[in-house]
Amino acid sequence: MKTAIVTDTNSGILKAEAEELGVFSIPMPVIIEEDTFYEGDNITEEEFYQALTSGKKVSTSQPAPGDVLGTWERIFAMGYDEIVHVPMSSGLSHCCETAKMLAQEYEGKVQVADNHRISITLKEAVLKGKRLADEGASAREIREILEADAYNCCIYIAVDTLEFLKKGGRITPAAAMIGTVLNIKPILAIRGEKLDSFAKARGPKKCQSRMLQALKDDMENRFSDAEKGKILVGMAGTALTKEQIEQNSALLKETFPYADFYYDPLSLSIGCHTGPGALGMGIVIR
Repeated sequence: MKTAIVTDTNSGILKAEAEELGVFSIPMPVIIEEDTFYEGDNITEEEFYQALTSGKKVSTSQPAPGDVLGTWERIFAMGYDEIVHVPMSSGLSHCCETAKMLAQEYEGKVQVADNHRISITLKEAVLKGKRLADEGASAREIREILEADAYNCCIYIAVDTLEFLKKGGRITPAAAMIGTVLNIKPILAIRGEKLDSFAKARGPKKCQSRMLQALKDDMENRFSDAEKGKILVGMAGTALTKEQIEQNSALLKETFPYADFYYDPLSLSIGCHTGPGALGMGIVIR
C-alpha cells in the first residue's frame, strides 16, 4: 500500500521543499487587488509584504476545489493507493471542511486529518505522517494518529504593528490607537483550533520575555511528561531581518538546550492578519 501525504503552504512547506521531503503541498491563493497569486509559486514573501504595507487590498483564500481535486488525481495517477490530506486548522480556515466534503467521493481512499495546526506545528505533523507512511501505516491509521496528537503543541505570536489586526476586525480602531501610542503589543496564541488573544506587553523585549515564559510554563505543565528527544522548539516570523532571526534563534536554543530547533517563515495566511515583523515561538511534541 502506497500512501501520499498532502498539505498546503500554511505548513511552511513550499513546492521545492515538498519535493525534497517526498510530500505534496498545495499553494495557498493570495489576492492582491484583482490579481490572484499562489504562495511559493509566483509571489515571494518580500513581494507580499510590500503589497500589504503599500496600502493595496490584500487577502488570502482557500485553494479552489478544482486545485485540490487536481492534486489528488495527479497523485493517484503516479501510482499511490491512498492519500492523507493535512490542511491548516479547521478553526482558522474552511480548507479542512472543503477537503472533507471532496474526499467523500473517494470511498475512504482520501483521509482528511483535522490536525488543528498551522505553520511550524503543522509542518511537524506532515513530517510525522510521512514517517508513518514510510513505515507502512494506512491512510486511516495515519489520520487517526495525527488527530489524536493534534494538541501536543503550541504557538505564541507577537505582532509588531496593530494596523493589520485592526483591518481584520480583531481589535477595535480605538484599541489600536491606544496600543500604538503606548507601544502595547498583543501576543496571540494558537493552542488548538483558533488564533486567540493571549497577553499584552509593552515593547518587543517584554513580548519576547512573555512568550518565553509561556513556553517554559507549557514545558513544566502541559508537556512535563515529554521525552527530551521528542521535543521540538520552533520559531516563525513575517519578514524578519537576519539579525532578528539569529538573535531569537540563539535565545530559544539557550533556553531549551535539550530540544531540537528550526525556523520557518509564517505562512502568508497568518501574515495577512499580523503584518510584517511578527515573531512566533512554539513547541511541538513529536
